[in-house]
Amino acid sequence: MSMHALVAAVEARTPPERDRAVDALRGLAIAGVVLGHWLVTAVVVDGGVFGASPLQRLPALTPVTWLLQTLAVFFFVGGLLAGRSSIQVYRTWLRTRLSRLFRPVAALLAVWSLVAALLPTSGLDDHAVHTVVRLVLSPLWFLLVFAALTAATPLVWRLHPGWPLLVVALVDAGRFVLGLPGWVGWVNLAAGWLVPYCLGARVGAGAAVSGWPLLVLGGLATVGLVHWGGYPASMVGVPGDGLSNLNPPTLAAVTFGLAQCGAAILLLGPLRRVLRRPALWAAVALLNLSAMTVFLWHQTAMLAVTGAGHLLAGRALPGLHTPPDGVAWLAARVAWLPVFGMALLGCWALFRRYERAPVREDRPVLASSRG
Repeated sequence: MSMHALVAAVEARTPPERDRAVDALRGLAIAGVVLGHWLVTAVVVDGGVFGASPLQRLPALTPVTWLLQTLAVFFFVGGLLAGRSSIQVYRTWLRTRLSRLFRPVAALLAVWSLVAALLPTSGLDDHAVHTVVRLVLSPLWFLLVFAALTAATPLVWRLHPGWPLLVVALVDAGRFVLGLPGWVGWVNLAAGWLVPYCLGARVGAGAAVSGWPLLVLGGLATVGLVHWGGYPASMVGVPGDGLSNLNPPTLAAVTFGLAQCGAAILLLGPLRRVLRRPALWAAVALLNLSAMTVFLWHQTAMLAVTGAGHLLAGRALPGLHTPPDGVAWLAARVAWLPVFGMALLGCWALFRRYERAPVREDRPVLASSRG
C-alpha cells in the first residue's frame, strides 16, 4: 500500500466524532517516555556491564526531564477517556480495557523469561543480567498502577483531584518533616497518579477546567518546592541521589504533573485543528494503534542495538557502551537514536499483533458520549 493510500484509508476509517487531540496527547506521552529512556539510560561496558545515567555527570540535562517525563499526561488521558465512558457492564468493560494492557505484556514476559535464562550462557555475570532485565521490566510498574486506577474507575471518577493531592502533601510532610519511615511514601504511588487521573475524568465528564491556572500554579509550586523545599530538580530518578521524584512520587512530581495537565488542556484545541490534516492524523493514529507495543519494547530495542554493536565492533562504541560523562557522549547518543528507532520498528513488526485483542460480537460494552 502506498503512503497516500494508507493516509486515505486511515482518514476514511476514522469516525467523525473521534477526538483526535486525545490520541495526540497519548502519542506525545509515549514518545516522551521512549525518548527520555533512550537519552538518560546508558549501558556501560567497562570491565563488566552496568547501568548509568548522564544526569549524574551532566546536570545541565535536567531540563530534558521536564520535557520528556510525561507520565502525568498519560494518566490524564486515561482519566479523560474514563470520564467520557458510560460503563454498562463493569466486568466486561474492565476485561476489555485490561486485555489491551496485558496481552502485549504477556508476550514481553514470555520472550524475556527465555532471554534471561540464556543470558548467563553468554558470559554475563549475575549483576549484568540483573541490570539488563531491570531495564526491560522496570517500566511495567507504570502499567500496574494504571491498571489499578482503571479498575477503580467507578469509585474514583467523580473524586476531586484535590483530595489525593492533599494525601500526597501529608505523606511528604510525614516523611520529610516528622521523620516517618520511608515506606510511608509508597502511599503516593497510588495517590500521586490519582491526581492527574481524576483531573482527566473531570475534564472528560464535561467539567470546565481551565488550563492556565494549572500550568502557572503547578509550575510555580514545583519551582518553589525545588528551590526552597529541597526536592530534586530532575523529574526522574538519578542514580546516587538520596531522593527521587518518581520512586515514589513526591509532591514536586505531582505539582509538575498538574502543570503538564494544564498544558495538555491548552493543547486540545490547537491539536484538533492541526490534526484535520490527514497525513498528520495518520501518523498519530498508527502510533496509538501500537502504543503499548512501542512502550513495552523500546528498552529491548535499545539493548538489542547495544548488544549487537558490541558483538560486531568488538569494542566499546561511543554513546552506546561508554560512560555518559560529557557532551561528546550526548552527541554520540543522539546519533544512535535513529538506530534505536529502526530496532523498535523491528520489534513492532514482530509483536504488534499481541496488542490487537480478538473482537467479540456478543454485546455492547461501552457507550461513549464523545467517541
